[in-house]
Formats: sequence, C-alpha cells, structure tokens
Amino acid sequence: MRSLYVPSADAHVRWTDIPGEGAPHVYLHGLGSAGSADFTGIAVHPGLAGRRAIVVDLFGHGFSDRPETFPGTLEAHADTVAAVLDHGAVRGAVLVGHSMGGAVAIVLAARRPELCSRVVVAEPNLRAGGGLYSSGIAAQPERDFVDHGFRALLAELEPEYAARMRTADPAIVHRSAVSLVRGTAPGVAQLFHGLTQPRVLIVGVRSRPYPDEDAVRQAGIPVLEVPDAGHHMAGDNTPGFVSALLRATPSDHPASPGL
Repeated sequence: MRSLYVPSADAHVRWTDIPGEGAPHVYLHGLGSAGSADFTGIAVHPGLAGRRAIVVDLFGHGFSDRPETFPGTLEAHADTVAAVLDHGAVRGAVLVGHSMGGAVAIVLAARRPELCSRVVVAEPNLRAGGGLYSSGIAAQPERDFVDHGFRALLAELEPEYAARMRTADPAIVHRSAVSLVRGTAPGVAQLFHGLTQPRVLIVGVRSRPYPDEDAVRQAGIPVLEVPDAGHHMAGDNTPGFVSALLRATPSDHPASPGL
C-alpha cells in the first residue's frame, strides 16, 4: 500500500496501485466504506486483468489517516484524490466511483478535468438531501453521532457494511454525510451533465426506480445496469458489475505515467 503526506490535512492518504497497462482505473468508495474493502477484488478480477488500478481509501476511511480537522466535504475528498494523482503525474485516468465516491469523482472531474479521461459512476449522490444513511447521520449533531449515533448505526447495518463502517472515523463520516446533504454549487447532477469527458451511469436493477436515471438519459449519458443487484452492486453481483464496467470503459485509452 502506498502513502502520501497531504500538508493541508496534516495526514497521510493511502492507496493500492495494481500494475497494468493503459490509463489507470481510479476507484473511489462510498460513505463509511473503503476502496481496500470494496474495490480490490474488482480491480484484480480476471475480466479486468492487465488494466492498471489505483484503489484509494479516502481520509477517515480504511487505511488512510483520520485527521481531526479534515472537513469531509466532497470538494476536500476530491482534492485529496487529486493530490494522489498529481503525486504520480497521472493524467487521463478513468474515475470509477460508487455512491459518495461517485459524487467525489464528478466533483474531481469538474475541478481538474485534465486528470481524467472518463467518468463512470455507480448510483452516485447526484442531488442534495443525502441518501439512505447519510441523511440520518447528518440529522444528528456531530458530537452526538460520534458519542452515540455511530454505535447505534453499526447495530442497524447489514453485517458486511457494518464491518466496513466500523473501521471509519465517526467524525469524518458525519462531516461527509453533511456534505452529501448540503450538496455542491452547482449541484452534482449539473456538474455531471456538464462534464466534457465521456460519462456512464451504472445502476443496480434492484435499485429501480432510480430517481435520477431519466434525467441522466435525457442528458445523453449512457446508463448501464447490473442484474440481480441493488445499491451495493459490486458485492451483490461482482461478475455483473465487472461486465458493466468493461462496457463502460473501452480498453483503448492512452497510457498514463506511473505512480
């Protein structure tokens, strides 16, 4: 696992770099999870053999540090990923983001378009207001969530998600949830529709009706589905998610310098 000290956070962000050819797939995980838990198995799947992958743990998640003053906003997470890519002089990466990670990918692509050649998002937070868990987290004061709400949430989650969430920093989870509820200006959906890079939305069939799907289609953005899967599609149907990812990411992207 690789590590980079980020001065603005006074902390180290960590990621796994899986060797391969072409522009790297940069995997960005959802709220309370970790790239090392969610995406390492995807990145080394036989269907993606030979493609380079950068699997990031965002601050407060997985193996990355838990800086006390990190704001946890979508913009701050995006800037952290940008620091990782700048560190290795990576340009033209393929961003692959799930849930909150999808929103982070969209914000990053809008702020630093030279860093990515394609944006693939799996059920991202496209609108303010939060999702199934983030809205409930953000409704609590941060101190209350850290002291009591985090443990209560762990008791309610499905075991596999709880195992991932348990390794996360409660304060950064709360701040990230607040950012998802507040949204961005312009909004994440508006940013997504306006990106110049090729974009793809992936939806789990069990998640339908997915509220933003029609608007995404109307914006001319392809929508791919993963059968037999809900929001946690990479775990619900790993082969189906890999198949959708292969359709979303042609293999003829230009090579990118290494980290």
